[in-house]
Amino acid sequence: MKNLPVLLLMLPLLTFSQSTDEVLLFSYFMNNGEDGLHLAYSEKGYEWKSLNANQSIVKPTAGKDQLMRDPCIIRGPGGIFHMVWTVSWNEKVIGYASSKDLIHWSEQKEIPVMTHEKEALNCWAPEVFFDPKSKAFIILWSTTIPGRFPKTEKTGDSKYNHRMYYVTTKDFKKFSKTRLFFDQGFNVIDGTLAFENDRYLLFLKDETRHPPQKNIRLTQSKNLKRGYSAVSLPITGSYWAEGPTAIKNGEYWWVYFDQYRLKKMGAIRSKDLIHWEDISDRVEFPEGTRHGSVFKVKRTVLDQLQKLDSEK
Repeated sequence: MKNLPVLLLMLPLLTFSQSTDEVLLFSYFMNNGEDGLHLAYSEKGYEWKSLNANQSIVKPTAGKDQLMRDPCIIRGPGGIFHMVWTVSWNEKVIGYASSKDLIHWSEQKEIPVMTHEKEALNCWAPEVFFDPKSKAFIILWSTTIPGRFPKTEKTGDSKYNHRMYYVTTKDFKKFSKTRLFFDQGFNVIDGTLAFENDRYLLFLKDETRHPPQKNIRLTQSKNLKRGYSAVSLPITGSYWAEGPTAIKNGEYWWVYFDQYRLKKMGAIRSKDLIHWEDISDRVEFPEGTRHGSVFKVKRTVLDQLQKLDSEK
């Protein structure tokens, strides 16, 4: 991992280049996700402050176990926020809800993405992404189907041997058939998409346990659903890392991730998506933050969220 020169480290921290009427938000869960959605905000991307007095903003109701792990939020066309999440360790559905202001949410519903697979064990870490080319949403997640990928059956934790799957939708009412999204011959979870210069960037976690990998890697393609390059070497160094989320601001791509063995969040950044600088010691998140997603909002949205704090 390449460090900044000493003189450069003495300069003020690089700030994000978003306009002054925008701010960064981070969606996350705490503990096992049983109390629901948490939000934090940041002006520069380094120091994150909790909203709603670090209490959850949305209580989970979807799924039998009613968890809200891995909350992924994006702002779609028309300014509507869309959120997907993991409802349980071992169910075949994912959670979905939408909101105009991140305070008032639609009724939560279950999307039955793997109910057609009798042997499927789970649906973990769903991510939603709006494709600028097709003008449709794609939802990714990871599932283990015992016996489906026998060569890596014993490489994961216990019974788990994940691959990534997807559905597409334009209205979150009708969905395409579930299809395999990504398989390069290893156990994989926590895929998250970004788009730049006519190419799709897929950040993911190599979930191999035997021998241990447990790191974040990157692959790219000019086609959303196929043709991804061989994954990069680990971009998060020797950390046991999961739950990546990426955002481009100014010259840098920033990737936040969960250093779950250390029980804290980490971050890296890069100008070229090849050479990565570890800035984990320069970011600060609310105590107990687990992974989620980073996204931009209008400052007026933050103003309304901050009123929740004043009402506590």
